Amino acid sequence: MFKRLREDITCVFDRDPAARNVMEILFSYPGVHALLFHRLNHRLWHWKLKWLARWISSFSRWFTGVEIHPAAKIGRRFFIDHGIGVVIGETAEIGDDCTLYHGVTLGGTSWRKGKRHPTLADDVVVGAGAKILGPITIESGARIGSNAVVLKDVCAGSTVVGVPGRIINKKPAEKKETGQAAHRKAIADKLGFDAYGMHDEMPDPIANAINAMLDHIHLMDKRLEDMCAAIKGLGAEIGDMQLSDLGPCEISSAVSSTPSSIEDACDMPQDNTEANKTDSDK
Repeated sequence: MFKRLREDITCVFDRDPAARNVMEILFSYPGVHALLFHRLNHRLWHWKLKWLARWISSFSRWFTGVEIHPAAKIGRRFFIDHGIGVVIGETAEIGDDCTLYHGVTLGGTSWRKGKRHPTLADDVVVGAGAKILGPITIESGARIGSNAVVLKDVCAGSTVVGVPGRIINKKPAEKKETGQAAHRKAIADKLGFDAYGMHDEMPDPIANAINAMLDHIHLMDKRLEDMCAAIKGLGAEIGDMQLSDLGPCEISSAVSSTPSSIEDACDMPQDNTEANKTDSDK
């Protein structure tokens, strides 16, 4: 028991820079209090003292602002930061080294008995206000963004954002741009514009619209070059003209450009249109 308590305290130091000492954690962290209450309630539940377990869990909810059903299965080094508004359902399962922030719901979508709440594997982080609903599985290392609503399984190491949740993928490092992306970059460099301050894994509708314009300008530029070459082939002289410098045109975004995600996401097509709608709505 004391070994588990030591692990709980250590993981708070690891994940909350505001934690200063052991006494502060033991007496002022509602997430730690809720976890200690749950361990007692979970044991009482398996001892068939279910009424007592539910009564203590109700007191724990009033005392900590965290509601955890006594039957929920929770692994080691579990940390609830801030705590208020967290709800963990009866058939929910949480692995080791998981972190939940305030306002998270691990809820069900059915009134039928049996497995109806989500399963979180090891090392999952769920942001503030996120809702994970139904008997789905969030695999190891996944990250759920704040206020996301997740209704489907999430593969290992991926990051989910938006309503409904969409998986965003990390672009492989050192990958040389080819095809359309290379054309966009070439015309952007020629115009003095950088639309690549916003990465593809965090789509921005404004940046995407400008990318579409860059594609169109590239085609026009290529056609104009072909026309000039044809006219020169007929003997006419056309002076080379340099495009004027447009100055800095970079678009900034409130979304982080370096999300934590996997090298290879699930082998499922991503709906960029829906993702763009989601990001613009947030």
